[in-house]
Amino acid sequence: MTLRLFDTATRTERDFVPLETGKVGIYLCGPTVQSSPHVGHLRSAVAFDVLQRWLERNGQDVTMVRNVTDIDDKTLAKAADAGVEWWAWALRYEREFQAAYAAVGVRAPAAEPRATGHIPEIIALVQTLVDNGHAYELDGSVYFDVHSFPEYGALTRQALEDLTPAPDAPADAKRDPRDFALWKAHKAGEPETAGWDSPWGRGRPGWHIECSAMARRYLGREFDIHGGGLDLRFPHHENEQAQSRAAGDPFARMWMHSAWVTQSGAKMSKSLGNGLLVTEVLAHYPAPALRLALAQVHYRSMLEYSEQTMDDAAATWARLSGFIVRASDKVGAVTTEQVAAAPLPEPFVTAMDDDLGVPRALAHVHETVRAGNAALTAGDDTALATALLSVRAMLDVLGLDPGAPEWSGAGAGSSAAMAALDSMVRADIDARAEARAAKDWATADAIRDRLAAAGIVVEDGADGVRWSLSADD
Repeated sequence: MTLRLFDTATRTERDFVPLETGKVGIYLCGPTVQSSPHVGHLRSAVAFDVLQRWLERNGQDVTMVRNVTDIDDKTLAKAADAGVEWWAWALRYEREFQAAYAAVGVRAPAAEPRATGHIPEIIALVQTLVDNGHAYELDGSVYFDVHSFPEYGALTRQALEDLTPAPDAPADAKRDPRDFALWKAHKAGEPETAGWDSPWGRGRPGWHIECSAMARRYLGREFDIHGGGLDLRFPHHENEQAQSRAAGDPFARMWMHSAWVTQSGAKMSKSLGNGLLVTEVLAHYPAPALRLALAQVHYRSMLEYSEQTMDDAAATWARLSGFIVRASDKVGAVTTEQVAAAPLPEPFVTAMDDDLGVPRALAHVHETVRAGNAALTAGDDTALATALLSVRAMLDVLGLDPGAPEWSGAGAGSSAAMAALDSMVRADIDARAEARAAKDWATADAIRDRLAAAGIVVEDGADGVRWSLSADD
């Protein structure tokens, strides 16, 4: 395997060498289930799904762990405001996230542990840090002592004096304002069900400690890749690394972070009021178009989201799926087994091996689609069959194969919009046919040129006239 990945910790692109040959362990920070998922939440899930698919295409056995933070201050507050039990509130939105992941073709992880399901492991890890002199108890809460660990700040390359205080307790109550909570004492007014007995009294875990405990539980003390959104680098991932290494765990060998989804240059978030719900997007666009929109920009580059972004992605999806339908009709369908076994073109492999270069990989997909369309027009069935298999194999790696079972019914002609477009185009094709029959070549050519200007390719064949969306971007 020649895969190179950008390691956020070293800020360099490195050869990826698994801890254990043939096996890869990945821990991906999942959602805090306090409200409905928006488009920005799906960015890292799609990026790491592509990573998993590429590793598996290269013969690796991947164990993907994606956690669920099902208890935190905001979850408790929102549930209380709504008059709902906090655990019911969390479960509602956990299910929404699972549905959103599945809708865009993100495969279920090997494990999806909840914070509340791992209280014994969390307490044991906190106790280890207390015993090692890296944590201290204060009024029933336990805090990590940042001064006790010289490497604190190493992940994000920040000096301790430049770091911001941890807002989980009054700054003057802790040894240092930057000390962060490992265990939070139960507060007056919080539900009794939102607390667990511990050596320091009744309470609940801090945000960061849950991931360290669950990563150790499912992947061991050292594992290959820790991933998440760029906004998690500090404080979450910095604190995870510090507490795990202070407890004696080597922890993650490599860190990967996906960039934000932005709107008008601002990070998409609930706090800014610019979060576009996944359900809203999927009411207007096919799910694979949303996946394509999220995947087509390099995972480390910011993705500017707009209606134009989705319109372009939907048109691209229609072109790709349209080619698959037309080619399959002409030379026969390709089986899932054939797709999985098909050799991948060298330019595609080179792009993917270079830190998951999806934009360059997709460029080669489009080149192959254009070659396939040319073969279809020329009646070269051998070249068409080769292009069909190659396109499907490449798109399969990206989770975007229109012939895959998960996208059944999501093809170019499946939506109401495409049905309406087909009706309008057919009317022009019929008018063109009448003009040709009357030998009115000027009118026939004008209709064809007008369709071409709108991105519609008209093909005259022995079996009639067919149309498709242009394969050019």
